[in-house]
Amino acid sequence: MGHQLRSIRERVVHAIGFEIIAVAICSPVVAYALDRPLANTGLLSVMMSTIATLWNLAYNWIFDRHVPLEGRTLGVRVAHAIGFEAGLVLTCVPLAAWWLSITLVQAVVVEAAFLLFILPYTVAYNWLFDRVTGRTATGGRRGIPVSFQDHQR
Repeated sequence: MGHQLRSIRERVVHAIGFEIIAVAICSPVVAYALDRPLANTGLLSVMMSTIATLWNLAYNWIFDRHVPLEGRTLGVRVAHAIGFEAGLVLTCVPLAAWWLSITLVQAVVVEAAFLLFILPYTVAYNWLFDRVTGRTATGGRRGIPVSFQDHQR
């Protein structure tokens, strides 16, 4: 059984869906928790989301080419989420510290709290996305079509 690679369109749908839901959840929670205006935390969320979207596209493109479908267990998805978030921490912690005028140590604490939400969210989103689109080793391609080629079947 070979790799079933995601099309660019499918990858974009995946990344944008992930970020829209995450921003919608995180912006008001961060505004409330840090007692900051929603516009301030919302703009930070959008900046970080843009970084995350670009990283998501690159990271998952590489993942798709090196991890066969039959190897995508829940454990692999957990490792996938941890690797993805580690890459974001290196970029987003300094950005958050600067934007919110807090120390790097404070930004790390904020990031740690954020990871308590985003890690399980990342695993769940990817796990469900695989199933909805039919991207599983046992599920074939019976999910919701998200690329032009899927409509031609």
